[in-house]
Amino acid sequence: MQLRRAFLRLAIFVCLAVPNFAQAETLGGALARAYAGNPNVGQQRAALRALTEGASKARAGWRPTIGATAYAGRSYLYQRDPSVRNQTPTPGVDPAEDEALKPPGGQKFNSFPRGYGLSVSQPIFDGFKTLNSVRQAEAQIFGGREDVRAVEQDTLMATATAYMDVLRDTAIVGLRAGNVAVLKVQASHTRERILMGQATEVDAAQADAALAQGRSDHSAARGALQASKATYRRLVGVEPNSLAPAKSVEVLLPNDVELAVEIALREHPVIASAVHVADAAGSGVKIAESALYPTAGIVGSVNRDLDVDGTTGKKSFSAAIFGQLNVPIYGGGADYASVRQAKERFGQARLAADIQRDQVRATVVTTWAQLQAAKAQIVSTRAAVKAAESALVDMRGEAEAGQRTTFDVLTAQQTLLNARVAHVAAQRDRVVFSYSVLAAIGRLTASVLNIPEQYRPATP
Repeated sequence: MQLRRAFLRLAIFVCLAVPNFAQAETLGGALARAYAGNPNVGQQRAALRALTEGASKARAGWRPTIGATAYAGRSYLYQRDPSVRNQTPTPGVDPAEDEALKPPGGQKFNSFPRGYGLSVSQPIFDGFKTLNSVRQAEAQIFGGREDVRAVEQDTLMATATAYMDVLRDTAIVGLRAGNVAVLKVQASHTRERILMGQATEVDAAQADAALAQGRSDHSAARGALQASKATYRRLVGVEPNSLAPAKSVEVLLPNDVELAVEIALREHPVIASAVHVADAAGSGVKIAESALYPTAGIVGSVNRDLDVDGTTGKKSFSAAIFGQLNVPIYGGGADYASVRQAKERFGQARLAADIQRDQVRATVVTTWAQLQAAKAQIVSTRAAVKAAESALVDMRGEAEAGQRTTFDVLTAQQTLLNARVAHVAAQRDRVVFSYSVLAAIGRLTASVLNIPEQYRPATP
């Protein structure tokens, strides 16, 4: 009867591990929280917004530049004529009044010079630099969008994993706690059997050792649960107080691995980002080549000056417009070196895109195999649990009849516990790996998961 009550406690512990569905957080709700408020996603979106401004900066090369200038101040000028020696007196003029014999004098000038002007410069031809700069900026923006999508995918994948880890560890803690309760009763029952002469001290020692190991496993399970909750809190922003069971997303997956690989090579954000990086590097080659072309433009200016040259009332007005042509002849070879450097970077970017394709292909095949293995493990662990339960019941009956030892009962009980833990882990793996395959093909997105999309990237 005591053992039956212990098994009843174990069943209660397992039931307590299942949350209250009426108030539980769902996996979809957790994914929506992470999508809307995860800091990692937010900082990547901010980086994209900053990157979007690059297109406006590039287009500025087509537009005129206009500048206005103005100045005002005070000017002081003292001017003195040079002295003249041995000056000949003027005939018939009193020497005291003769200007030619007077020493030279000085003059002082005070003025307030001021003026203003306007200048305009309009590029006509810059060797296609602006055109290719705009194309490069747009490629970088498109690549930045794919980077945001990749970060969103990684965050959603990590959130789904953390969610299922909390569910798994919660269930394991319940199983471990129930196991400790059963082992306590088992140890007490063994002591009673010793008094009746049906067991030995060896049986009691084995029961005590199993109880100590069960308590140790329970403490380890609680530690794992706390770690899983901390990860969940970091990703979602709230504590996982009550989580509802989650389902696999296999309905969103293709029918076979070949189709999955094809979709991944076409839609995965990492590959798309690498392709856009290569496009930007290709535009960089043309930007470097633009330094070898001549440039042309039109420059105009208008200026108005008052009190010019320190003279009060003196004014001037000037206006000019002219065309300007610059032809590079020899720059020491730096421009050609820049072109060669840009071409090598372009080749590197193309190879990087090929590497990403190979990595994505391998990830799809790996996660697909993991999902199939998890599905097979669920079937096998379910059968193992059923068989272990039947074996434990029979083992206990035989032990009561003296045909089995305490060690046999403890071994059967541990086998059942391990089977239940493995079954819980297999259920977690099936859900997690289904999300992994969805991420591997590039479709773990808000639109596919029916998460309200609160972010729209700006148009370049």
